[in-house]
Amino acid sequence: IFATISADAKEQEGRPNILVILVDDMGWSDIGSYGSEIATPNIDRLAYNGLRFTQFYNAGRCSATRASLLTGLYPHQTGIGWHTNHSQSLNYDFGIHSYRGFLNRNSATLAEVLGKAGYDTYMSGKWHLGYHTPDRWPMQRGFDRFYGIIGGASSYFKPSKSSGLMLNNTIQPTPDPSRYYTTDAFTDYAIKFIEEHEADNPFFLYLAYTAPHWPLHAKKQDIARYVGRYRDVGWDKLREQRLARMIELGVLPKGYQLSARDPEARAWDKLTSEQKEDLDYRMAVYAAMMHSVDENIGKLVASLKKKGELDNTILIFLSDNGGCAEPYNDLGGRDSKFINDPDFSSNVSYGTGWANASNTPFRQFKSWVNEGGIATPLIVHWPAGINKKLAGSLIRTPSHLIDLAPTFYEAAGADYPNTFNRYPIPPLEGKSLLKAIQTGKHKPQQWLFWEHEGNRAVRNGDWKAVWETGLPPKRSAEGVRWQLFDIASDRNEENDLAAKERKRLAKMALKWDQWAERIGVLPARPTMSSSEDRIWAPAVTWPMIAGDKK
Repeated sequence: IFATISADAKEQEGRPNILVILVDDMGWSDIGSYGSEIATPNIDRLAYNGLRFTQFYNAGRCSATRASLLTGLYPHQTGIGWHTNHSQSLNYDFGIHSYRGFLNRNSATLAEVLGKAGYDTYMSGKWHLGYHTPDRWPMQRGFDRFYGIIGGASSYFKPSKSSGLMLNNTIQPTPDPSRYYTTDAFTDYAIKFIEEHEADNPFFLYLAYTAPHWPLHAKKQDIARYVGRYRDVGWDKLREQRLARMIELGVLPKGYQLSARDPEARAWDKLTSEQKEDLDYRMAVYAAMMHSVDENIGKLVASLKKKGELDNTILIFLSDNGGCAEPYNDLGGRDSKFINDPDFSSNVSYGTGWANASNTPFRQFKSWVNEGGIATPLIVHWPAGINKKLAGSLIRTPSHLIDLAPTFYEAAGADYPNTFNRYPIPPLEGKSLLKAIQTGKHKPQQWLFWEHEGNRAVRNGDWKAVWETGLPPKRSAEGVRWQLFDIASDRNEENDLAAKERKRLAKMALKWDQWAERIGVLPARPTMSSSEDRIWAPAVTWPMIAGDKK
């Protein structure tokens, strides 16, 4: 069944190590090999010596993507139908198996399955899949060693105990902000785990950076590289420049056009000089955060090479969602005095206009299931497994997070169970990409589905139907109805063909309904009262999966 590498090659190389690098809130165009001006030479070297996927999709939000990535299931099947509980006051557990607010036991993680197959399993970085009780932490979900935060965000210089900074199962003291930066620390522990790894077994390492998620926190020397670069460019010209580079790199076809500037971002030339100065600095800090990620990935790759593990390591790089417009203000919302404040960990941000540039050329942002919310770069680097003639190639067929687990299991020769620790486990939802990695050819799944915060999407071939609810708050929708787009000619989703293709849309909407019922999507989105209580209407009860107790 796992006839992926010839027997001679397997005997010579051994089973591959697997390294997943996930960044947080990075837009589709924020690295050099996908069009960015930000210096990311280490990531780009992996891209140009590996493969780049141009139509790879995540789940549109932090927790949902992490749940899907680690299980090969859709987020609702894992209990993350909405979000993860990250404080006692914000509760996403509705007592329904698909909306628990934590990774349920009716799912098996990559660490659990690969661990059973003889892999040593390590994690460094952001967990965000269960916070309050130890049974929901990484080491209780298959990881042998863990360093990072359990929560969803923290200060980069001074993560507090409330963020759940942890080594293995022990909460760590608050670091000295003069000597600590999360991107560095997460990488240092990843390298430590690799260096201390015994070579008898292959390893699985999951490195989940918090960068470039808000708050805007970066090292001074990195910020200095970018201050002033964006003041005379602005987000309008930056989007044009990035699109031109994408076309030059072949990531997008010749003649591709930009989507319209987001309606909540003003034209750059309408801003005051003071506003431009402030926004230049915000974008410089964001770029510096990405710059640091790249430098750290360079250190990690050097460590793998020194240990002789790089050639037979499947290394993938991707983002958990599109660029983040929170708090939906083109000036970035919070006062810039909070930038680089080690005691501040809330959403001081780079704003809607720069997020629009991060997602060049698409519409919308993190939390939407438009292309701007769910499209991510995917880089695959594996010298022992990728034909050298394919190095630097672009894979243009659509694929999804749910395809990664079956890819890893096929490469590792790991059996995926139908029960795990006596809990029933749904079948994997995806399709292995191993053939695509080895040959450059891939026959995509016929249907792909999304739902988050009431936003819905379904893709069938080149057709994509999207339902925008207007959530998150402060955003307006085109209309709460299905829209239909021909992704082959209109990946920006600006030309709604619903009226012209009624039969096609009806079929796609029905497929989405059937999928939603199967995995437990609630039929109505919550409204928020002034007290932040969630009210579901109409009331609905889905059966809980056996063994999944509240």
